Amino acid sequence: MYHLFERFGIELEYMIVDKETLSVNPLTDKVLEKVHGAITNEVTCGDIGWSNELALHVIELKTAQPAESLDGLDRKFHENIRRINEILSEYNACLMGGPMHPFMDPYKEIRLWPHDYSPIYNAFDKIFSCKGHGWANLQSMHINLPFANDDEFGRLHAAIRLVLPLIPGLSAGSPFADAKATGFHDTRMETYRKNSIKIPSITGSVIPEAVFTQKEYEEKILQKIYHDLDWFDPQKILQEEWVNARGAIARFERNTIEIRVIDVQETPFSDLAIADLVIKTVQMLISEKYSSLSDQKRILQEPLVSTFLDSIHLGEKASVTDSEYLRVLGAPGEPCTLNDLWKNIDFRINGIEKKKKSENYNPLDILFEKGTLATRILEITGHSPSKSELQKLCSRLCGSLNNGVMIG
Repeated sequence: MYHLFERFGIELEYMIVDKETLSVNPLTDKVLEKVHGAITNEVTCGDIGWSNELALHVIELKTAQPAESLDGLDRKFHENIRRINEILSEYNACLMGGPMHPFMDPYKEIRLWPHDYSPIYNAFDKIFSCKGHGWANLQSMHINLPFANDDEFGRLHAAIRLVLPLIPGLSAGSPFADAKATGFHDTRMETYRKNSIKIPSITGSVIPEAVFTQKEYEEKILQKIYHDLDWFDPQKILQEEWVNARGAIARFERNTIEIRVIDVQETPFSDLAIADLVIKTVQMLISEKYSSLSDQKRILQEPLVSTFLDSIHLGEKASVTDSEYLRVLGAPGEPCTLNDLWKNIDFRINGIEKKKKSENYNPLDILFEKGTLATRILEITGHSPSKSELQKLCSRLCGSLNNGVMIG
C-alpha cells in the first residue's frame, strides 16, 4: 500500500503487424512462448513485463512492479520494444505504435486470446461481440496511481475527474478507421465510449461520477454495474472491479486509480512525457495551490463531459469554455483551446527549464508546436488517403516506434 505519488504504474499496448502488408498479425502467444519456453500470459524482462490482451495481435508492456519514478522508463520501454521486434523478425512482423490500425477490418481479422483467461474474453464476446473496433482495434496507455486510505482516494478521484476531459488534447492519435478519416481526432475514445452500450452503466459517460469515498463508489458505480450484468452474466465471470470501463476506474483490490483515456503514441518517449505532465497536473490539483478540494468536488458533470466530447472530436483545437472549470484548474477564465490550456499548465508546473527526454528534444514541445499525433498524421496523409498511403503511414509508425523518434 503506497501513499499518493509514492509509486507509478504504466501500461502500453501495441499492435503486431506484418512487415509487408502492414495488416495485423496475431502473434502475441508466439512472442511470449519464445521468451518463456511455453505459452503463458505474461513474462517479466527486468523492470518491464510483457502480457497478452483480449486480441491476439496486441501485446502489452508494463512496469513489472510499481515504479518509484518515471525517470528512465521511456528508455526501458524502448529497449523492450526493440527486443520484441527482434523476436517478431522471425515471422516477418513487427510492433506498430498508435492507438488504432487505420485499415483493419475488425470483423474479419479479430482473433481472441485462446489460452488462459479465455473464459473472460469469451464472456465479453458473448455479451458485446468483440468483432468491432471498440474491442478489436484499440491501443492505449494506462496510468496507475496509488492511494493509501479513503481520504487519499477522494482527493485523487476528485483531481483525476478534472484532468480526464483535457487528455485527448495531448494524446489524440486516431483519426482513421476502416481506411478513411472518421471526423474525430480521437476515434479510439469515440469508439470506446460506445462499446458497452448494451449495458450503459459499465462505461457511464466515461467521466466518472462525483463520488469520493470507497463506500459511495461501490454503491453508486460498482453495484449498479454488477446488478445490470446479472442477466447477461449469470456465472458472474465479469463481476469484478475491472469490468468498470470509465475513463478512470478505482481498483480497491490494489488501492489504485487507473487512468484509461490516453491514446498510445508512436514512441514511448512521447507516452512518458504525456504521463509525466498528466500526473503532475493531478498532483498540482491535489496540492490545492489554485483551488480547494471542496471547489474541485463541486465541478458539475456537464462541463466535464462536454469538454471531453469536444476534445475527442477536435483534439488540441477543442475549446474549454466553462469559467468555473478553468478557474479550478488555475487558468485564466476566458475560453481557450486545449493546446493553450496545456501550455499554460505545463509552464506553471515545469517553467522554462524542461527535462530533455530523448535525443535532446522534448516531446511536449513538438506536441504543443505541431499538434497531437492525430494532427500530425493528417498533415502527412490528408483526409482522403489511399490504401497504399495508409500502408506507408503504418510503415512510418513502425519505424518511429522501433527508432524512438516522433512523427512530424
